[in-house]
Amino acid sequence: MTATVSVEDRGFTLGDGVFDTALALGGVVFARERHVARLLAACAGIGIAVPRERVEAAIDAALSPAPAVLRTTVTRGIAARGLWPASVGEPTVVVTTAQWNPALLGQPARLVTARGRRNEFSPAANLKAIGYLDAILAAREATLAGADDALLLNTQGRVACTTIANVFAVIGGRLVTPPLAEGCLPGIMRGLVRDIAPTLGLALEERPLAAGELHAATAVFLTNSVRFLRPATVLDGRALGTASDVAEALMRQLRRRVVAECGVELNFGDQ
Repeated sequence: MTATVSVEDRGFTLGDGVFDTALALGGVVFARERHVARLLAACAGIGIAVPRERVEAAIDAALSPAPAVLRTTVTRGIAARGLWPASVGEPTVVVTTAQWNPALLGQPARLVTARGRRNEFSPAANLKAIGYLDAILAAREATLAGADDALLLNTQGRVACTTIANVFAVIGGRLVTPPLAEGCLPGIMRGLVRDIAPTLGLALEERPLAAGELHAATAVFLTNSVRFLRPATVLDGRALGTASDVAEALMRQLRRRVVAECGVELNFGDQ
């Protein structure tokens, strides 16, 4: 199926919109309620009024039994010229799908620190806004350096996220991740890990994380909705710790949730 978006759409002309990426297995979106709620909250945050029913219907229309990555994009739609138009039409809602490769699960990541900084003071810092140029350029840096992803630091030089993932580190037996105020996105997988950790007896700490702490950590892993938990093995040419069973325990619990929600068994819990 093909779709047409107007060249006057503000998503195309100004990057005026937000998006969400989710994994669908067996015709069911994993953690669907969390994904839709975050997308709608982002829309409300930038002043786009879109009915939940419209978003849900667009997602339903895109589903099939085949495993797929769903991207739901919502823009302000067509409006008169001007940064903040006097009036706008209907928002644009588009859901696209792409084939999902289960080999992405648990795939190790080599990181480099991006030269650019993530602005934690930006009102878009905690939104999946469609203007992704900073992350694109950081990803280009990583590719040119022979790495898999780039670590993004905020304006204070502390860990924010990577171009596509949230960051967790096991430090002193505690699971540490930057709070949203550091400039990271409220990742869906991040939220699931935060919920699951206490059920496993894991102490979770949200606090500013210095880049140097990653090298001293027992283990570092990255989270996103397509790759789930991904061990980070190298940062700027230096090996990172991987001697931890924390990620494996979390993945086993995630595997159970996938089976419960989607009825699909994934072989990533025992890696």
